[in-house]
Amino acid sequence: MKTAVGPSAARIWAALFVVYVIWGSTYLAILLAIDTIPVFLQGAIRFLVAGALLYAWSIRLGDRESDRPRARQWAAAAVVGAALFLAGNTGVAWAETRVDTGVASLVIATVPLWMALFDRVACGQRLGALSIAGLGVGFAGAALLAGPTGPGHVDFAGAAVLLGAAASWAAGSLYARRAPLPRRPLVSSAMQMLAGGAMLAVVAASSGELGHVHDVSVTSALALVYLVVFGSILAFTCYAWLLRNARTSLVATYAYVNPLVAVFLGWAIESEPIGARTIVAGGLILAAVALIVTPAGERPREAVALPARGR
Repeated sequence: MKTAVGPSAARIWAALFVVYVIWGSTYLAILLAIDTIPVFLQGAIRFLVAGALLYAWSIRLGDRESDRPRARQWAAAAVVGAALFLAGNTGVAWAETRVDTGVASLVIATVPLWMALFDRVACGQRLGALSIAGLGVGFAGAALLAGPTGPGHVDFAGAAVLLGAAASWAAGSLYARRAPLPRRPLVSSAMQMLAGGAMLAVVAASSGELGHVHDVSVTSALALVYLVVFGSILAFTCYAWLLRNARTSLVATYAYVNPLVAVFLGWAIESEPIGARTIVAGGLILAAVALIVTPAGERPREAVALPARGR
């Protein structure tokens, strides 16, 4: 009788490296994409194309009989897609027209804080002392970063939209835990992308963005391809695999590694300044995330939030 052997440490760390670097780099890729492609239109193209490709591949895998998507599953996918991609991810893209990519990634790092708060308010989940401390420290860091005055302050509207995007991503992730979605995670994710992309297409058309597409640069087009292939398909597939093959606390480290990658790339490629205020506020937020995602005892895998990915 053979003993089942889990994935090697090398495979786990390779998948983590993909999630760390690619999801951290999507903040810069979004900035480059929206330079000549309107915000909602780039989101619609990204998620419709990524969702269609992922759906065409994943729908043929696993239990195709009893886990066939029906109207109820599509309705749930639309709710999650609106929260994650229409409000969450596209909120990040819109905010990046007003704030630096590094700042955006640090504010989005509050997603685990919002999840812990919503878990307590809506689901009655008890919070330990570390989680309570993490909430206080994290929101203090976000308040410092988004403060409208003082040296190094960021655009208030952009920061407010980012906080709303993080909250929306957290709420959508919590709903997805209990929503009647397909049991196959890649099929479910593809449906959410398709639904969110369709809603973004409606918003793009109704807001007149289709008439404002002129001279799309090669850089923007390549950035959009990168977001589709690497940000939405490759990195998410690695993330879904990690959730089933690695410790939750290890997978959750993406929440505070992604901002470090984003801040570095913003500084190195776009010459975005890194002031004392950003460093202090970012340190508070990342410390708070560490307190939330690594409390005493291992948390259920479902408690890990999907990143908003810049993503």
